[in-house]
Formats: sequence, structure tokens, C-alpha cells
Amino acid sequence: MTQPSLNHVTCPDAADGHRMAYWQWGQPDSPHVVMCVHGLTRQGRDFDVLAQALCAQAGPLPDGGIRVVCPDVAGRGESEWLKDPMGYQVPAYAADMLALLAQLHAQTPIATLDWVGTSMGGLIGMVVCGQPGLPLPVPVRKLVLNDVGPALQWQAIQRIGAYLGQAGHFDNLQEAADAMWTISSSFGPHTPEQWLALSKPMVRPVAPDAASPLRLHYDPSIAIPFKLADEAGAQHGEAMLWQLYDGIQAETLVIRGAQSDLLSPETALAMTQRGPLARLVEFDGVGHAPTLIAQDQVAAVTGFLLR
Repeated sequence: MTQPSLNHVTCPDAADGHRMAYWQWGQPDSPHVVMCVHGLTRQGRDFDVLAQALCAQAGPLPDGGIRVVCPDVAGRGESEWLKDPMGYQVPAYAADMLALLAQLHAQTPIATLDWVGTSMGGLIGMVVCGQPGLPLPVPVRKLVLNDVGPALQWQAIQRIGAYLGQAGHFDNLQEAADAMWTISSSFGPHTPEQWLALSKPMVRPVAPDAASPLRLHYDPSIAIPFKLADEAGAQHGEAMLWQLYDGIQAETLVIRGAQSDLLSPETALAMTQRGPLARLVEFDGVGHAPTLIAQDQVAAVTGFLLR
């Protein structure tokens, strides 16, 4: 399967609901679902390489096949923008994921559920996995937290806030890719072809007569609740996140870019010593966050999920 199918789920909210898009790879009736949830300004097609690797490797397994589901979190990609920008927060995103899992389970009952979360997607994963009372089809079996943990470095949050919400308008895809690289070089080495493939789903066409025919894919209003945060609030949130982390029962893998400015070495080490006692893998030459495209990064995730 070289291309995923695009699907939608209706998620409840206080403004009559919104539609969330998700990309599905692999065997649509497989009882083994891997949820791959992207970072703050990204979208579900970030996981194309990983999803194809998972599908290829899961096919020959005795129980056969896998469903890899990669949502565009609300306000991103093909998903609808929210009427109330204050809905752009992790608890609301977690509720959307529960709605998506309920729909997937109704289509084909889920027997095995795994989660891969990059940055924001990992925070959503901690909310979903760290609260045993949530209405999941089955508990999450394995959890991958990609360059994120309960404690986030405030300087990195400020760095992200400096560019978050700038709409970005471009004359062509290469111009957009070049602009995104200036704020994303911490992702680590990529070939020009890899970066262009990652960049293509990150832009959307605007009106044909517009001065610049392409814009970034996400709602600039996602920046509104993000920029309301302060350091004191972040410290309060950290205590809550550690409580969620300590409640995780899933087998957990933490991936860290060795030069990450968001997930500190101290926090990553603490994650191996409490809660689910995560396994830690670091990748040198990479900051925040590994894109799970390089062969060694893909092998770490597929080996953890499919062994």
C-alpha cells in the first residue's frame, strides 16, 4: 500500500462538533491498531515512512496485518478548524482521539492498541494512557513517546512560541520547504528529497488569484492558548503530567534527540526510573524532534512495537 486512505470522524465540542481527518494505512479490518499522533504544527502524513515500514513488517507475522492510523489533529491538515480557539489544548485533543478510537472499534473491534506520539502527540498519549478510567476499546499495550516527557524545558516552549501562528504564504513548494527548514533544522539530517516529501503535506492552496498561492496547513489560532501559558503555569502542568506518567501501564519507549532542547537528559533518565520504567533510545545529531524517517529511528520503533 503506497498511499493511505483519507477518512473522517465527527468529534463533539461546545460548538456543535467538528470533523477530524485521519489517514489509514494497512489492513482496514485488522484488530491491531497503531495510533500515530503528530506534533504541534505538524500533520498525520509525517508518519508515512514509519507507517509503510510497520505495514510491511507486520504482514508476515502469524496474526497478520496491522492498521496504522494517523490523525490530523483539529486545526491541522485536512481537519476542520475550531470555532473556539481555546479548544486547541491537549485535553480536548485527547477527547477527539477517544471519539476516533470508538469509531475504529465500531468498524472492526480493536484487540491490540499501540500509540506513537511525537511531542504534542506524546502529551496526548500520556493523557490517554495515564487515566485508567477512560473509555478505551482496550488499554494501550505499547507507548512510544518521541522527544517529549512530563517536564518540558521552558526555553524550548518560548522558541516554539516565537514562530507559532505565523500563517506563512509561499510562491511554490520549494520556497515553503526552505522556510520550514529554517525553523526545523533541529529535526536532524534529511536529504533534499526527504525534506521535500515531509514539506508537501504542510502547505495548502489558497485562492487562485492570491499573490502567494500556498499557505501553511494549520489554523494560526492554535497559537492563542499556547501563548497564554507562562512559566508558573507550565510548572503546575508538569506536576499533573508526572502524575499521568506514573499512571501509565503500557510498555513504554522514550525516544530522545540527543541535542533536544525540549526533553532534557535529566527528565528522560527520570522516565526510565519511575512510572512505566521506560526504555530510552537517543539519536545523536538530532534535536527536537526525530522525524522517524531515518532507518535507525524507524527500526527502533518498529522493533519495539512488533517484537
